[in-house]
Amino acid sequence: MTGKTVLITGATSGIGAHTARLLLDRGHRVAVTGRDETKLKSFLDETGHSDRLLGIIADAANWPATQAAVTRTVAHFGALHAAVANAGFIPADHPRTIADGDPELWAPMVLTNVLGPALLANAALPHLETTGGRLVLIGSVAGLKNSPANLYSATKWAVTGMAENLRMYATSRGVGVTLVNPGMTDTAFWQGGVPPVALSPEPVAEAICFALGQPSDVDLNTLTIRPVGQPV
Repeated sequence: MTGKTVLITGATSGIGAHTARLLLDRGHRVAVTGRDETKLKSFLDETGHSDRLLGIIADAANWPATQAAVTRTVAHFGALHAAVANAGFIPADHPRTIADGDPELWAPMVLTNVLGPALLANAALPHLETTGGRLVLIGSVAGLKNSPANLYSATKWAVTGMAENLRMYATSRGVGVTLVNPGMTDTAFWQGGVPPVALSPEPVAEAICFALGQPSDVDLNTLTIRPVGQPV
């Protein structure tokens, strides 16, 4: 992988931001999206590489915004070689469950975590087909292991299924699809309540870059990365 263009959604912090920085350090061109203009500007200012880094205000769950982000990336850098569906979150009432949580808080999570990757796939696949590129979906160990009445987990199970059915479609068109499943990771996702056993974001970003660095004829499908000490 040399001098490729990668679009990462929800990349102003956490795993997405670390992935963007690694790719930039390795000579690639990166477009990142975020919903918060202040956070996006701060990320761009801190990261540098202004000639190879493009920031775009976009909500991953909004179709026109996602379509525009892909179009702008291709217009700015000339091509799209990989897209990473990284945007995702958990509602403020976590760890409450489907049985006792607040339904008013659920829709944005479901739309971002499930609809978001589908929108990115729709917008990006024609460009990835042109370049023989790769689509990466950020899932979760929660999408492999159930927990009681956990709607977040259900959204990540949906991503697990989406990765496979997208793979079945994309492979005959020369596009690789990789699902990356992080375990507990020390990011803002936990809203200050990080578990005692958690990965730093850097190893997850390295796993994403490993997937992106595979030859175009290699369809690396699933990577699961947990911290040592996480039994589930």
